[in-house]
Amino acid sequence: MNHKETYGIFPDKTTERISLLKYSKSSCGVDFLLNTAESTEKRGWFDTDKRYKTDFFEFYFFHKAEGHLFLAGERIELHPGTVLIISPFQLQEWHVDLDKLNYTFLVFQEEFVNNFLSDKYFMYRLLYCYQHDYPPYFSMDGKDAAPLLDLLRRMKKELHAPVADSYHMIVAYLYQFLLLLNRHYAQLFNQPFTLPLNNYAYQYKQLLEKNICTTNRVADYATMMGISRVSLNKAVMREFGLSAVHLLKQRLLQEVKNDLLFSGLSVKEIAFRLHFSEPNHLMRFFKQMTGQTISGFLSEMEQGN
Repeated sequence: MNHKETYGIFPDKTTERISLLKYSKSSCGVDFLLNTAESTEKRGWFDTDKRYKTDFFEFYFFHKAEGHLFLAGERIELHPGTVLIISPFQLQEWHVDLDKLNYTFLVFQEEFVNNFLSDKYFMYRLLYCYQHDYPPYFSMDGKDAAPLLDLLRRMKKELHAPVADSYHMIVAYLYQFLLLLNRHYAQLFNQPFTLPLNNYAYQYKQLLEKNICTTNRVADYATMMGISRVSLNKAVMREFGLSAVHLLKQRLLQEVKNDLLFSGLSVKEIAFRLHFSEPNHLMRFFKQMTGQTISGFLSEMEQGN
């Protein structure tokens, strides 16, 4: 998974460069767009670069851990028993000693799932993926983690001794793993868990990921989807227990935090990039959403680091 492509988010402005780590079958040593292992078998790539993104999903079960990381503008402290889920293309910066970590990981490209399932919104249905309101990390005791880790062991067995139906078996294990984890997450954070009436909420979530830098009005997303704003809001509220506006603001806040921490852009330039009419509106939005000023947030991050 350490094939690397380096690029600048803002080539004409940014002095820091960010790596894009692409999933590679050859570097993983398996013939699938998925891999799982213990850190004692295959070390992670947390020290590959200071800041990077990946083009695959990452799941970590930390058995021993200390240190922290910045993920999508948030500081996350690591402890034994932490489960961490990272969606593709989220900006990461790790502050850990690899020798002091012990974990089980699962990584896979969305294509691996999409090749088998006809549901193109499946990963967006999972409450912990592309999550901007509830944390993508939580503590899990050994009893709850045991069936999930057992599924990972079964996947690993198929990966290293593949037979004719190994792909289908691995997908079956992965499907069960993702759904069991989703049930646990829904219960842990008391999130809605009802049968969906339609795909509007998941389509909206997908569109936010792709268009948040250029589009920040719910009405525009409703137009893209060919439905009314009222219908969109009802669907989002039913599936996530949150309004469509709230989901948009949380995703926009993540983008603002990323830019403040890593882009090298001024507040004025960030406001322009994210289509705020003036810097004061950006600063007011940030204070409303976080209770902090931008300078206070940056000072806190510097002290924490």
